[in-house]
Amino acid sequence: QVQLVESGGGLVQAGGSLRLSCAASRTIGTRNTMDWYRQAPGKQRELVATITYGGSTNYGDSVKGRFTISRDNAKNTVYLQMNSLKPEDTAVYYCHVLTYGRNYWGQGTQVTVSS
Repeated sequence: QVQLVESGGGLVQAGGSLRLSCAASRTIGTRNTMDWYRQAPGKQRELVATITYGGSTNYGDSVKGRFTISRDNAKNTVYLQMNSLKPEDTAVYYCHVLTYGRNYWGQGTQVTVSS
């Protein structure tokens, strides 16, 4: 089993920045992707950003140019740097890992952007 622990959420004004972190409880191997998803009230969960073990990244259209995903493989940790935040970025952000053929989710961290 892999447990994912997220941190870094909070309340920020529009235009501000936050950095989310997600640490896996044990090594997750070299064939995996780490992702951030988010879910706003009344909306479906959507993919925010994804990063492979080798560092290839992909972003949702709504966050391109504002968010940056990165990872530290030695620490089994993924980060999400969020800049130029907008009220529509308000959501619960979830860390996700696909490894050894299984999906693992974090408990979620709330990000609230005030206008």
